[in-house]
Amino acid sequence: MKTVIPSKLLNYFALFTLTINQLQAQDKIIPLWNKIPDEITAPDYNEKETVKEGIIINSSFVSVPTLSIFIPKEIKPNQTAIIIFPGGGYSHLSMDKEGTKVANWLNSLGITAFVLKYRLPNDLIMKNKNIGPLQDAQEAMRYVRANASKWNIDINKIGTIGFSAGGHLASTLATHYEDKTYQSASNTSARPDFSLLIYPVISMENNITHKGSQTNLLGNNPSKDLIDSFSNDKKVTSQTPPTFLIHATDDTAVLPENSINYYLALKKNGVTCELHLYENGGHGFGLGVKDTSKNWTKDCEEWLKNHGYY
Repeated sequence: MKTVIPSKLLNYFALFTLTINQLQAQDKIIPLWNKIPDEITAPDYNEKETVKEGIIINSSFVSVPTLSIFIPKEIKPNQTAIIIFPGGGYSHLSMDKEGTKVANWLNSLGITAFVLKYRLPNDLIMKNKNIGPLQDAQEAMRYVRANASKWNIDINKIGTIGFSAGGHLASTLATHYEDKTYQSASNTSARPDFSLLIYPVISMENNITHKGSQTNLLGNNPSKDLIDSFSNDKKVTSQTPPTFLIHATDDTAVLPENSINYYLALKKNGVTCELHLYENGGHGFGLGVKDTSKNWTKDCEEWLKNHGYY
């Protein structure tokens, strides 16, 4: 039987030729879905990328989600896997700073990494933009867990790391993993075994949220029920995965109260958790740039080690 590949996917794969320098440690890029759920066809809606020296820095207008697979080369894989959710306010994805570079760091620890290029919420391409990114996050977790044997991954050692709005998506998956957001024949759990939340957006409440993330995900005038549903500190239960959080006190883009409130909710529900509040760092410092937040990765490595993931 002849396989017909949609032209949209063919165009998308053509973009990969731009990233040869970026793919040295990357083993494969795969489409996340055979059929994207609740998709609306929009021929003029095309992904846009910012490319510098052959490296994709940012992607916007993402409508075809993919998983980029990074397998450790310099060190023996340790059966832990982490799915990476780059940030960008649900308007773009920081694919290099909060994607590829993070995957390479995790590989240096022996952790197999997957960068999820998730769909960005938009009424032009999805029937319900509130759950579009969550659909991708759930499917990514199910895919990695269902195929864990391919990469010698322990199905009980699959976590997530999310940055900024990607941290909102990671915490949404951690608290909404059982939500029926699409029809799936799989019985594989979408629950992460642990979450690493890096300067995350957590709340959609007006007095604390990152307004751009709220507007892009929920619309201009979201109902209180919708705000409550995606304020993930309100959705924590005793079954929420163990969590490591970091934030800079001087972050004015995403207030540190986002992480603080999530930590308090985890603590209240008896969930293993650790929070690091750094004096300086601002927002969007990735793997660390300067100030007191520079070496957060060392704190994270210790947490992973203490929990048997590294």
